[in-house]
Amino acid sequence: MDAPLLALARRPAGSTTETVAAENMRQLIQLRWIAVAGQTIAILFVHYGLGVALPVAEMLGVALLLAATNLLATLARQRHHVREREVMLALLVDMGVLTLQLYFSGGAGNPFISLYLLQVVLGAILLEAASAAVLGAATALSYALLSVRSVPLRLPPELAAGGVDLFAIGRWISFVMVATLLGMFIIRIIRNLRARDAHVADLRQHAAEEEGIVRMGLFASGAAHELGTPLGTLSVILADWRRVPSIRQDDQLAGEVDEMVGEVQRCKAIVSDILHSAGQPRGEAMESLAAAAFLDAAVAEWRAPHMPVPLAYDRAGAAGVVIAADPALRQAIWNLLDNAAEVSPDGIWLDATIEDEMLAIVVRDSGPGFAPAALGKVGTLYQSTKGVGHGLGLFLASNTMRHLGGRLEARNRESGGAEVRLLLPLVNAGAR
Repeated sequence: MDAPLLALARRPAGSTTETVAAENMRQLIQLRWIAVAGQTIAILFVHYGLGVALPVAEMLGVALLLAATNLLATLARQRHHVREREVMLALLVDMGVLTLQLYFSGGAGNPFISLYLLQVVLGAILLEAASAAVLGAATALSYALLSVRSVPLRLPPELAAGGVDLFAIGRWISFVMVATLLGMFIIRIIRNLRARDAHVADLRQHAAEEEGIVRMGLFASGAAHELGTPLGTLSVILADWRRVPSIRQDDQLAGEVDEMVGEVQRCKAIVSDILHSAGQPRGEAMESLAAAAFLDAAVAEWRAPHMPVPLAYDRAGAAGVVIAADPALRQAIWNLLDNAAEVSPDGIWLDATIEDEMLAIVVRDSGPGFAPAALGKVGTLYQSTKGVGHGLGLFLASNTMRHLGGRLEARNRESGGAEVRLLLPLVNAGAR
Protein backbone atom coordinates (compact mmCIF):
# COMPACT_ATOMS: atom_id res chain seq x y z
CA MET A 1 0.00 0.00 0.00
CA ASP A 2 1.09 3.59 -0.46
CA ALA A 3 2.38 5.22 2.69
CA PRO A 4 1.41 8.83 3.45
CA LEU A 5 3.93 10.99 1.66
CA LEU A 6 5.58 13.54 3.89
CA ALA A 7 7.29 16.77 2.95
CA LEU A 8 10.38 18.15 4.53
CA ALA A 9 10.41 21.70 5.91
CA ARG A 10 13.62 22.79 7.53
CA ARG A 11 13.80 25.76 9.86
CA PRO A 12 14.89 28.89 8.03
CA ALA A 13 17.21 31.29 9.78
CA GLY A 14 15.36 33.65 12.07
CA SER A 15 12.06 31.74 12.07
CA THR A 16 10.24 30.61 15.21
CA THR A 17 9.43 27.05 16.26
CA GLU A 18 5.72 27.70 15.62
CA THR A 19 6.45 28.88 12.08
CA VAL A 20 8.50 25.77 11.30
CA ALA A 21 5.84 23.46 12.75
CA ALA A 22 3.11 25.24 10.76
CA GLU A 23 5.11 24.84 7.54
CA ASN A 24 5.65 21.14 8.24
CA MET A 25 1.96 20.64 8.97
CA ARG A 26 0.94 22.53 5.84
CA GLN A 27 3.01 20.23 3.65
CA LEU A 28 1.80 17.14 5.51
CA ILE A 29 -1.80 18.17 4.84
CA GLN A 30 -1.15 18.76 1.16
CA LEU A 31 0.62 15.47 0.56
CA ARG A 32 -1.78 13.43 2.67
CA TRP A 33 -4.45 14.04 0.04
CA ILE A 34 -2.11 12.44 -2.48
CA ALA A 35 -1.66 9.53 -0.07
CA VAL A 36 -5.43 9.09 0.32
CA ALA A 37 -5.89 9.04 -3.45
CA GLY A 38 -2.93 6.68 -3.94
CA GLN A 39 -4.12 4.22 -1.29
CA THR A 40 -7.64 4.18 -2.70
CA ILE A 41 -6.46 3.55 -6.27
CA ALA A 42 -3.99 0.84 -5.15
CA ILE A 43 -6.62 -1.01 -3.07
CA LEU A 44 -9.18 -1.02 -5.89
CA PHE A 45 -6.60 -2.05 -8.52
CA VAL A 46 -5.17 -4.94 -6.47
CA HIS A 47 -8.62 -6.23 -5.45
CA TYR A 48 -10.59 -5.81 -8.68
CA GLY A 49 -7.80 -5.62 -11.26
CA LEU A 50 -5.48 -8.39 -10.05
CA GLY A 51 -8.14 -10.39 -8.27
CA VAL A 52 -6.31 -10.46 -4.92
CA ALA A 53 -8.85 -10.82 -2.12
CA LEU A 54 -8.58 -7.86 0.24
CA PRO A 55 -10.85 -6.61 3.03
CA VAL A 56 -11.84 -3.69 0.82
CA ALA A 57 -14.34 -2.14 3.21
CA GLU A 58 -11.88 -2.06 6.10
CA MET A 59 -8.97 -0.74 4.01
CA LEU A 60 -11.06 1.95 2.33
CA GLY A 61 -12.36 2.84 5.77
CA VAL A 62 -8.77 3.42 6.92
CA ALA A 63 -8.17 5.69 3.91
CA LEU A 64 -11.39 7.54 4.75
CA LEU A 65 -10.18 7.91 8.35
CA LEU A 66 -6.96 9.49 7.07
CA ALA A 67 -8.99 11.91 4.94
CA ALA A 68 -11.17 12.87 7.93
CA THR A 69 -8.05 13.37 10.07
CA ASN A 70 -6.63 15.62 7.38
CA LEU A 71 -9.76 17.76 7.37
CA LEU A 72 -9.53 18.20 11.14
CA ALA A 73 -5.84 19.08 10.86
CA THR A 74 -6.68 21.71 8.23
CA LEU A 75 -9.29 23.33 10.49
CA ALA A 76 -6.99 23.18 13.54
CA ARG A 77 -4.11 24.76 11.63
CA GLN A 78 -6.31 27.70 10.62
CA ARG A 79 -7.48 28.37 14.19
CA HIS A 80 -4.30 28.24 16.28
CA HIS A 81 -0.53 28.04 16.11
CA VAL A 82 0.87 24.63 15.28
CA ARG A 83 3.45 23.20 17.69
CA GLU A 84 5.95 20.40 17.31
CA ARG A 85 3.95 17.95 19.39
CA GLU A 86 1.11 18.28 16.87
CA VAL A 87 3.50 17.49 14.02
CA MET A 88 4.65 14.42 15.99
CA LEU A 89 1.01 13.42 16.48
CA ALA A 90 0.42 13.78 12.75
CA LEU A 91 3.40 11.53 11.99
CA LEU A 92 2.12 8.97 14.51
CA VAL A 93 -1.26 9.03 12.75
CA ASP A 94 0.47 8.43 9.42
CA MET A 95 2.42 5.56 10.93
CA GLY A 96 -0.79 4.12 12.41
CA VAL A 97 -2.57 4.31 9.06
CA LEU A 98 0.33 2.49 7.39
CA THR A 99 0.22 -0.16 10.13
CA LEU A 100 -3.51 -0.77 9.62
CA GLN A 101 -3.15 -1.02 5.85
CA LEU A 102 -0.30 -3.50 6.25
CA TYR A 103 -2.30 -5.45 8.85
CA PHE A 104 -5.12 -6.01 6.35
CA SER A 105 -2.73 -6.97 3.54
CA GLY A 106 -0.29 -9.56 4.86
CA GLY A 107 1.41 -7.86 7.82
CA ALA A 108 5.20 -8.09 8.01
CA GLY A 109 5.19 -10.23 4.85
CA ASN A 110 3.85 -7.33 2.78
CA PRO A 111 6.68 -6.08 0.54
CA PHE A 112 5.76 -2.48 1.41
CA ILE A 113 6.80 -2.98 5.05
CA SER A 114 10.01 -1.10 4.23
CA LEU A 115 7.97 2.12 4.04
CA TYR A 116 8.38 2.22 7.83
CA LEU A 117 11.92 3.45 7.13
CA LEU A 118 10.43 6.66 5.74
CA GLN A 119 8.61 7.25 9.00
CA VAL A 120 11.82 6.85 11.02
CA VAL A 121 13.92 9.04 8.70
CA LEU A 122 11.32 11.79 8.51
CA GLY A 123 10.88 11.75 12.26
CA ALA A 124 14.63 12.26 12.68
CA ILE A 125 14.51 15.18 10.22
CA LEU A 126 11.36 16.98 11.35
CA LEU A 127 11.32 16.36 15.11
CA GLU A 128 13.52 16.92 18.11
CA ALA A 129 15.48 13.96 19.44
CA ALA A 130 12.95 12.92 22.12
CA SER A 131 9.97 13.10 19.73
CA ALA A 132 11.89 11.22 17.04
CA ALA A 133 12.72 8.51 19.59
CA VAL A 134 9.02 8.11 20.45
CA LEU A 135 8.15 7.74 16.76
CA GLY A 136 10.97 5.25 16.24
CA ALA A 137 9.84 3.14 19.20
CA ALA A 138 6.22 3.17 17.94
CA THR A 139 7.40 2.06 14.51
CA ALA A 140 9.46 -0.81 15.94
CA LEU A 141 6.52 -1.93 18.08
CA SER A 142 4.15 -1.84 15.11
CA TYR A 143 6.57 -3.92 13.03
CA ALA A 144 6.79 -6.49 15.84
CA LEU A 145 2.99 -6.71 16.14
CA LEU A 146 2.60 -7.20 12.39
CA SER A 147 5.11 -10.05 12.60
CA VAL A 148 2.83 -12.07 14.90
CA ARG A 149 -0.64 -10.97 13.86
CA SER A 150 -2.18 -9.87 10.55
CA VAL A 151 -4.75 -10.79 7.90
CA PRO A 152 -3.04 -13.24 5.50
CA LEU A 153 -2.58 -12.13 1.92
CA ARG A 154 -3.66 -14.94 -0.40
CA LEU A 155 -2.94 -14.72 -4.10
CA PRO A 156 -5.43 -16.16 -6.62
CA PRO A 157 -4.34 -19.55 -8.06
CA GLU A 158 -4.09 -18.24 -11.63
CA LEU A 159 -1.51 -15.62 -10.58
CA ALA A 160 0.49 -18.16 -8.55
CA ALA A 161 0.44 -20.67 -11.44
CA GLY A 162 1.43 -18.05 -14.00
CA GLY A 163 4.97 -17.78 -12.67
CA VAL A 164 4.56 -14.13 -11.76
CA ASP A 165 6.17 -13.35 -8.41
CA LEU A 166 4.02 -10.46 -7.19
CA PHE A 167 5.96 -10.28 -3.93
CA ALA A 168 9.24 -9.75 -5.81
CA ILE A 169 7.60 -7.05 -7.94
CA GLY A 170 6.17 -5.47 -4.79
CA ARG A 171 9.59 -5.49 -3.08
CA TRP A 172 11.12 -3.84 -6.15
CA ILE A 173 8.40 -1.16 -6.25
CA SER A 174 8.82 -0.59 -2.51
CA PHE A 175 12.59 -0.23 -2.89
CA VAL A 176 12.18 2.27 -5.74
CA MET A 177 9.65 4.28 -3.71
CA VAL A 178 11.82 4.41 -0.59
CA ALA A 179 14.99 5.22 -2.56
CA THR A 180 13.23 7.93 -4.57
CA LEU A 181 11.56 9.60 -1.59
CA LEU A 182 14.68 9.48 0.58
CA GLY A 183 16.73 10.88 -2.28
CA MET A 184 14.25 13.72 -2.71
CA PHE A 185 14.27 14.47 1.01
CA ILE A 186 18.07 14.45 1.28
CA ILE A 187 18.42 16.71 -1.77
CA ARG A 188 15.94 19.09 -0.18
CA ILE A 189 17.83 18.98 3.11
CA ILE A 190 21.06 19.94 1.34
CA ARG A 191 19.35 22.73 -0.61
CA ASN A 192 17.74 24.15 2.52
CA LEU A 193 20.98 23.92 4.49
CA ARG A 194 22.81 25.80 1.74
CA ALA A 195 20.09 28.44 1.64
CA ARG A 196 20.24 28.76 5.43
CA ASP A 197 24.02 29.07 5.41
CA ALA A 198 23.85 31.73 2.70
CA HIS A 199 21.20 33.61 4.67
CA VAL A 200 23.25 33.43 7.87
CA ALA A 201 26.35 34.64 6.01
CA ASP A 202 24.33 37.53 4.60
CA LEU A 203 23.05 38.42 8.08
CA ARG A 204 26.60 38.34 9.44
CA GLN A 205 27.78 40.59 6.62
CA HIS A 206 24.97 43.05 7.33
CA ALA A 207 25.75 42.93 11.05
CA ALA A 208 29.39 43.70 10.34
CA GLU A 209 28.38 46.59 8.11
CA GLU A 210 25.97 47.92 10.72
CA GLU A 211 28.72 47.70 13.32
CA GLY A 212 31.02 49.63 11.00
CA ILE A 213 28.37 52.30 10.53
CA VAL A 214 27.88 52.58 14.30
CA ARG A 215 31.64 52.96 14.81
CA MET A 216 31.86 55.61 12.12
CA GLY A 217 28.82 57.38 13.55
CA LEU A 218 30.35 57.50 17.02
CA PHE A 219 33.65 58.70 15.59
CA ALA A 220 31.92 61.33 13.45
CA SER A 221 29.89 62.60 16.41
CA GLY A 222 32.99 62.86 18.57
CA ALA A 223 34.94 64.54 15.79
CA ALA A 224 32.08 67.00 15.23
CA HIS A 225 32.14 68.00 18.90
CA GLU A 226 35.91 68.42 18.79
CA LEU A 227 35.81 70.46 15.57
CA GLY A 228 33.30 72.93 16.97
CA THR A 229 35.92 74.85 18.98
CA PRO A 230 38.59 75.30 16.26
CA LEU A 231 35.95 76.24 13.71
CA GLY A 232 34.59 78.86 16.08
CA THR A 233 38.11 80.20 16.61
CA LEU A 234 38.74 80.37 12.85
CA SER A 235 35.45 82.21 12.41
CA VAL A 236 36.46 84.84 14.98
CA ILE A 237 39.94 85.28 13.45
CA LEU A 238 38.54 85.68 9.95
CA ALA A 239 36.04 88.25 11.20
CA ASP A 240 38.95 90.19 12.72
CA TRP A 241 40.91 89.94 9.46
CA ARG A 242 38.00 91.47 7.58
CA ARG A 243 38.39 94.61 9.70
CA VAL A 244 42.14 94.96 9.06
CA PRO A 245 42.61 98.04 6.77
CA SER A 246 45.37 96.46 4.67
CA ILE A 247 43.15 93.47 3.88
CA ARG A 248 40.02 95.55 3.28
CA GLN A 249 41.91 97.71 0.79
CA ASP A 250 43.36 94.71 -1.11
CA ASP A 251 40.60 93.29 -3.29
CA GLN A 252 42.40 89.96 -3.81
CA LEU A 253 43.03 89.38 -0.09
CA ALA A 254 39.52 90.51 0.79
CA GLY A 255 38.09 88.03 -1.74
CA GLU A 256 40.20 85.17 -0.35
CA VAL A 257 39.12 85.99 3.20
CA ASP A 258 35.48 86.01 2.11
CA GLU A 259 36.01 82.62 0.46
CA MET A 260 37.61 81.25 3.65
CA VAL A 261 34.67 82.59 5.69
CA GLY A 262 32.29 80.78 3.36
CA GLU A 263 34.24 77.51 3.67
CA VAL A 264 34.31 77.79 7.48
CA GLN A 265 30.56 78.35 7.50
CA ARG A 266 30.14 75.30 5.26
CA CYS A 267 32.24 73.22 7.65
CA LYS A 268 30.15 74.42 10.58
CA ALA A 269 26.97 73.48 8.71
CA ILE A 270 28.35 69.98 8.05
CA VAL A 271 29.27 69.59 11.73
CA SER A 272 25.77 70.74 12.73
CA ASP A 273 24.21 68.18 10.34
CA ILE A 274 26.35 65.40 11.84
CA LEU A 275 25.33 66.29 15.38
CA HIS A 276 21.69 66.66 14.38
CA SER A 277 21.66 63.30 12.60
CA ALA A 278 23.39 61.60 15.53
CA GLY A 279 20.58 62.75 17.82
CA GLN A 280 17.79 61.44 15.61
CA PRO A 281 16.47 57.88 15.41
CA ARG A 282 17.08 56.33 12.02
CA GLY A 283 14.29 57.08 9.55
CA GLU A 284 12.78 59.92 11.57
CA ALA A 285 13.74 62.53 8.96
CA MET A 286 12.43 60.49 6.03
CA GLU A 287 9.72 62.17 3.96
CA SER A 288 8.10 61.98 0.55
CA LEU A 289 9.67 64.46 -1.87
CA ALA A 290 9.40 65.29 -5.54
CA ALA A 291 12.38 63.57 -7.12
CA ALA A 292 13.17 66.43 -9.52
CA ALA A 293 13.20 69.12 -6.81
CA PHE A 294 15.25 66.92 -4.48
CA LEU A 295 17.86 66.25 -7.16
CA ASP A 296 17.97 69.91 -8.21
CA ALA A 297 18.73 70.98 -4.64
CA ALA A 298 21.33 68.24 -4.12
CA VAL A 299 23.13 69.05 -7.39
CA ALA A 300 23.06 72.80 -6.71
CA GLU A 301 24.60 72.33 -3.26
CA TRP A 302 27.31 70.05 -4.66
CA ARG A 303 28.15 72.35 -7.57
CA ALA A 304 28.86 75.39 -5.38
CA PRO A 305 32.21 74.16 -3.98
CA HIS A 306 33.08 72.11 -7.12
CA MET A 307 32.74 74.70 -9.87
CA PRO A 308 35.98 73.67 -11.67
CA VAL A 309 34.51 70.19 -12.39
CA PRO A 310 32.01 70.25 -15.31
CA LEU A 311 28.80 68.38 -14.42
CA ALA A 312 26.31 67.38 -17.13
CA TYR A 313 23.01 67.05 -15.29
CA ASP A 314 19.76 65.69 -16.77
CA ARG A 315 16.80 64.76 -14.61
CA ALA A 316 14.06 65.10 -17.25
CA GLY A 317 13.24 61.41 -16.91
CA ALA A 318 12.40 61.87 -13.23
CA ALA A 319 9.86 64.65 -13.66
CA GLY A 320 6.57 64.14 -11.85
CA VAL A 321 7.62 61.26 -9.57
CA VAL A 322 7.85 61.13 -5.78
CA ILE A 323 10.40 59.26 -3.67
CA ALA A 324 10.94 58.61 0.04
CA ALA A 325 14.18 60.40 0.93
CA ASP A 326 16.17 61.60 3.90
CA PRO A 327 19.40 63.61 4.33
CA ALA A 328 21.45 60.43 3.98
CA LEU A 329 20.32 60.07 0.35
CA ARG A 330 21.59 63.54 -0.47
CA GLN A 331 24.91 62.66 1.13
CA ALA A 332 25.03 59.40 -0.84
CA ILE A 333 24.62 61.32 -4.11
CA TRP A 334 27.34 63.75 -3.06
CA ASN A 335 29.68 60.86 -2.26
CA LEU A 336 29.19 59.42 -5.75
CA LEU A 337 29.78 62.81 -7.35
CA ASP A 338 32.91 63.34 -5.23
CA ASN A 339 34.31 59.97 -6.28
CA ALA A 340 33.54 60.64 -9.94
CA ALA A 341 35.05 64.14 -9.82
CA GLU A 342 38.23 62.81 -8.22
CA VAL A 343 38.97 60.38 -11.06
CA SER A 344 37.41 62.44 -13.86
CA PRO A 345 38.13 66.16 -13.27
CA ASP A 346 37.46 66.96 -16.94
CA GLY A 347 33.76 66.21 -16.58
CA ILE A 348 31.16 63.89 -15.03
CA TRP A 349 27.48 63.10 -15.70
CA LEU A 350 24.39 62.65 -13.55
CA ASP A 351 21.13 61.40 -15.08
CA ALA A 352 17.81 60.42 -13.51
CA THR A 353 15.34 58.11 -15.26
CA ILE A 354 12.53 55.68 -14.42
CA GLU A 355 13.30 51.97 -14.77
CA ASP A 356 10.89 49.21 -13.72
CA GLU A 357 8.91 51.47 -11.37
CA MET A 358 12.12 52.68 -9.72
CA LEU A 359 14.05 55.94 -9.88
CA ALA A 360 17.53 55.34 -11.31
CA ILE A 361 20.08 58.00 -10.33
CA VAL A 362 23.10 57.35 -12.56
CA VAL A 363 26.55 58.90 -12.03
CA ARG A 364 29.12 58.35 -14.79
CA ASP A 365 32.74 59.37 -15.21
CA SER A 366 35.54 58.95 -17.75
CA GLY A 367 38.15 57.69 -15.29
CA PRO A 368 39.94 54.33 -15.20
CA GLY A 369 36.88 52.46 -13.93
CA PHE A 370 36.73 49.69 -11.32
CA ALA A 371 39.31 46.94 -11.13
CA PRO A 372 37.74 43.57 -12.05
CA ALA A 373 38.49 42.14 -8.60
CA ALA A 374 36.89 45.12 -6.86
CA LEU A 375 33.83 45.42 -9.08
CA GLY A 376 32.02 42.51 -7.41
CA LYS A 377 32.67 43.97 -3.95
CA VAL A 378 31.59 47.53 -4.60
CA GLY A 379 29.71 48.87 -1.60
CA THR A 380 31.29 46.58 1.01
CA LEU A 381 33.20 47.96 3.94
CA TYR A 382 36.60 49.45 3.04
CA GLN A 383 36.69 47.86 -0.42
CA SER A 384 38.49 50.43 -2.55
CA THR A 385 41.27 50.63 -5.11
CA LYS A 386 42.60 53.65 -3.21
CA GLY A 387 43.89 51.53 -0.36
CA VAL A 388 42.89 50.60 3.17
CA GLY A 389 40.52 53.06 4.83
CA HIS A 390 38.94 54.27 1.58
CA GLY A 391 35.72 53.24 -0.12
CA LEU A 392 33.49 54.67 2.62
CA GLY A 393 31.48 56.72 0.13
CA LEU A 394 30.24 53.71 -1.81
CA PHE A 395 29.79 51.71 1.40
CA LEU A 396 27.61 54.38 2.99
CA ALA A 397 25.69 54.91 -0.25
CA SER A 398 25.00 51.17 -0.50
CA ASN A 399 23.72 51.01 3.09
CA THR A 400 21.59 54.11 2.58
CA MET A 401 19.94 52.51 -0.44
CA ARG A 402 19.28 49.30 1.47
CA HIS A 403 17.55 51.22 4.29
CA LEU A 404 15.42 53.07 1.73
CA GLY A 405 14.37 49.83 0.05
CA GLY A 406 16.60 50.26 -3.00
CA ARG A 407 20.00 49.08 -4.13
CA LEU A 408 23.34 50.24 -5.54
CA GLU A 409 24.76 48.87 -8.78
CA ALA A 410 28.12 49.52 -10.41
CA ARG A 411 29.74 48.63 -13.72
CA ASN A 412 32.49 49.71 -16.09
CA ARG A 413 31.39 51.51 -19.24
CA GLU A 414 32.37 50.09 -22.61
CA SER A 415 33.52 53.55 -23.73
CA GLY A 416 35.66 53.92 -20.60
CA GLY A 417 35.03 55.05 -17.09
CA ALA A 418 32.64 53.81 -14.43
CA GLU A 419 28.91 54.01 -13.87
CA VAL A 420 27.24 53.80 -10.45
CA ARG A 421 23.46 53.56 -10.20
CA LEU A 422 21.22 54.27 -7.22
CA LEU A 423 17.84 52.53 -7.65
CA LEU A 424 15.04 53.87 -5.43
CA PRO A 425 11.42 52.69 -5.18
CA LEU A 426 8.82 55.27 -6.09
CA VAL A 427 6.08 56.38 -3.75
CA ASN A 428 2.70 55.15 -5.03
CA ALA A 429 4.42 53.68 -8.08
CA GLY A 430 1.43 51.49 -8.84
CA ALA A 431 -0.73 54.54 -9.38
CA ARG A 432 1.40 55.86 -12.22
